[in-house]
Amino acid sequence: MDIQVFKFGGASVQDAAGVKNVATILRKYANIPIIAVVSAMGKTTNALEKVLNFYLQHDTFRLIETFNSIKEYHENILLELFPDTEHFVYKYMGSLFDQLRGYIRKGHLYSKPPSVSDYDFEYDQIVSFGELFSSSVLYYFLKEEGFGIAHLDVRDLIKTDRSYRDARVDWKTTSPLIQKHISHCFSQEGTGKRVALTQGFLGSDPEGNTTTLGREGSDFTAAIFAWSLQINEMTIWKDVPGIMNADPKWMKNTVKIDSISYREAIELAYYGASIIHPKTIKPLENANIVLRVKSFFDPESSGTIIENLPSWNIPVPIFIRKQNQALISISTRDFSFILEDNLSQIFNILATFRVKVNMMQHSAISFSICVDADPVKIPRMLSVLKKEYQTRYNEELELITIRHYQPETLTTYFGSRNILMEQKSRNTLQVVMEKQEKQETSVQPKE
Repeated sequence: MDIQVFKFGGASVQDAAGVKNVATILRKYANIPIIAVVSAMGKTTNALEKVLNFYLQHDTFRLIETFNSIKEYHENILLELFPDTEHFVYKYMGSLFDQLRGYIRKGHLYSKPPSVSDYDFEYDQIVSFGELFSSSVLYYFLKEEGFGIAHLDVRDLIKTDRSYRDARVDWKTTSPLIQKHISHCFSQEGTGKRVALTQGFLGSDPEGNTTTLGREGSDFTAAIFAWSLQINEMTIWKDVPGIMNADPKWMKNTVKIDSISYREAIELAYYGASIIHPKTIKPLENANIVLRVKSFFDPESSGTIIENLPSWNIPVPIFIRKQNQALISISTRDFSFILEDNLSQIFNILATFRVKVNMMQHSAISFSICVDADPVKIPRMLSVLKKEYQTRYNEELELITIRHYQPETLTTYFGSRNILMEQKSRNTLQVVMEKQEKQETSVQPKE
């Protein structure tokens, strides 16, 4: 059966107009069974992260205020899509918000800050509601519009370990479940539906607790479905024309890249390109599944194709910007050399706190790392490091990665900005810089 997997990100369903546009896109593929994977609406994930933090901080006022703002945001979208407030969707969405409210109320409030593992578990139970909200709104709207559609709970299909906030997929269990449910969904002997709608980002552990696949993990969810079904093509619908050589919200005069190889896409994702989740590409490459990145504003345009390319012409440098970075420099207390046993101990501490290193640099007496400035993990990791080492810590930094750079790239594009750490290889330049003031940077060379 010729099936396609579509992933719709939060920007594509951030309002009622976006939900209607998803329906318009799906109508263009009327003769093809579609698995639609949807993210949380707009900035709902960010808002739910605030709910989690206020919950753990016992900040009842701001907790209730943020919870109500999320509820009001979704209710306003419902009112535009379903003028009849007696529609069943209102009751269903109300039950989801009641579940979230009930979890917060009955969940034990910490008398002391939770451990990292507790925080990660609570994160997955609370933040996961964003995808449950969005998929429910989209399901009832598409059903109202006459689509033959099934609403699947992805937690019944994607099984993971207990690594909350960054769960590892149990492929041997997951793939047969996906094959079974999707086959039943699209077969005439089963439901005979044309669209199977489900949530991105989520899974469940062996006990049935909700897990998440890592921030922005809905791309990976779609890839899990594509790989499990061995389909030919998967599409990610974005608010940009395709993969650009820089984020258009950050730089002017960006250029769309028409096609890139799996290998280059993996490199871009590894270095933090927000267009694709880092885990997405490898299963697609393994099964030789073509990935298209297309604009939901202009669905007829070609977008960007990611496929197996033996060679690829690099027309322009590619810029990747990671904000909210921290630079940690570690040295021994007696300023002796940082040797292999020190590095082993440091990496064990990083692994314990599950801190990913975005860039590292080693000198004789110092080891420096650039990491995401996680407000929970980093302070606790630093408290352990300080028992053995001297540490210096800078935050509110940016990590700029430039693929296929030219020798003059830094001065051409970033002028005199203060660089704290720099690293070059044949194809990649990385710099940790002080936070950029609020102005656009041009990707065109200065006159």
